[in-house]
Amino acid sequence: MEGLKFYKDRVCLNCLTNSIENAKELYEVTEGHVALGLLSADYPNVESAIEDMKKYQGEVDNSISVGLGAGNPGQWKAVAEISAAIRPKHINQTFTAGGYTRALTGEGPFMNSMVAPCGKPGYVKVSTGPLAKELEPAVVPVDTAIAMAKEQGADSLKYFPMGGLKYREEFEAVAKACAENDFHLEPTGGIDLDNFKEILSIAVNAGVKKVIPHVYSSIIDKESGATKVEDVKALYEMIKEVVG
Repeated sequence: MEGLKFYKDRVCLNCLTNSIENAKELYEVTEGHVALGLLSADYPNVESAIEDMKKYQGEVDNSISVGLGAGNPGQWKAVAEISAAIRPKHINQTFTAGGYTRALTGEGPFMNSMVAPCGKPGYVKVSTGPLAKELEPAVVPVDTAIAMAKEQGADSLKYFPMGGLKYREEFEAVAKACAENDFHLEPTGGIDLDNFKEILSIAVNAGVKKVIPHVYSSIIDKESGATKVEDVKALYEMIKEVVG
């Protein structure tokens, strides 16, 4: 299976879509360098999600990103089962469910492993599963988290929630670790048109080989629920500027 398209092999934008028409417009304006998010939480069950997501696949060269829905760990199994059935190009998953998901999907889909800021640069919280998140946080060195994610078959760390640049120092340490450990990075949460370029620059300048920045609610039209094509176009231009 041909994988995600990264602009100059470095950056692929991740944004939500709510219709095939919107998905096609976003795919076109980014010249295919996009993963289009469809959230498992938006469907009543796995079967209906599979049926609907399959309709998108042929329209946008399978550039679908199966999402949890605001990082909801309760959706981990639904994401795994949907992904096993449709084999999208991109999968969002909790840190603890990576191995299960990779076993179901096999090689091919680009899968992230969700970790969270913890208040200490050089460390991340890996207890992002539905049970673990309610207990004492499991905080480990970023290097260790990356090694564990690799062992589960993940391709990147999904760093959520970013809170924009709230955790800048921690994010810089994560980007540095990903670059040093030949791992990819997906900053997520609170990213908008104002802080996108700076956040992306931190990751690219740190030497991260592949970056997938997620820009969600800040670029959604409140009336239609569709992601604004003009905003995605602006983000794509910023990607070109940062990558060079």
